[in-house]
Amino acid sequence: MTSSAPRIDAVVFDMDGILIDSEVLWRQVREEFAADHGLVWSAEDQESTMGCNTRMWSRIMVERLQLQERLGMDDAAIATEIKARLLRKYQAHLPEREGAVAAVKRVAQHYKVALASGSPNELATYVMQATGLDQVFLAATYGDDVVHGKPAPDIYLDVLAKIGVAPEHAVGVEDSGNGIRSLRAAGMAIIAAPGPEFPLSEDVLALADVRIDEMHQVTPELVQQAMAQRVQR
Repeated sequence: MTSSAPRIDAVVFDMDGILIDSEVLWRQVREEFAADHGLVWSAEDQESTMGCNTRMWSRIMVERLQLQERLGMDDAAIATEIKARLLRKYQAHLPEREGAVAAVKRVAQHYKVALASGSPNELATYVMQATGLDQVFLAATYGDDVVHGKPAPDIYLDVLAKIGVAPEHAVGVEDSGNGIRSLRAAGMAIIAAPGPEFPLSEDVLALADVRIDEMHQVTPELVQQAMAQRVQR
């Protein structure tokens, strides 16, 4: 890290797609729900929901699948249905992203660590307890805790306030376009870590300070590199 770079006080992690390979499961449960009712959930539909909180993705599903007109389902009904389906998949097998838990613990030896996940509170709580990361993160803000989900900066600003860190002294780790836009809006340095199933567009990657393919690449040195790149922009 260059001498002119701001100090780093915290690293904030996303959950879906970063700590667990759950974006594929989110897509699966939505596709399965749609198919059960003779409907189609497309790749474009899925991308529109990535990183969103429950309020946002449930509204998107109702609108894109015309659920109110077709099935009489409102936002709350589809949210309950999808969360129940996903929790069953988590309980059957929690798909931890390789190297992710170790990365959080490694970074936690040097900086404050926190979680900013758009996931519903009950799902995120389950994952944190199942992985033991509830004992590592100093604070967490979930999608249901804020009115405006990603790409708005609210979720990151909220969790940073909980640990007493200013955005300019924090680095975020994200996999989705909505998440990266959220970090940029918050004024944080950005590590982009997209999974192979959901590559990022060039315009989104251009917002990131560093890009990695695997979570084992997340080290204190990489965090410093991200902040240094942020300063040079």
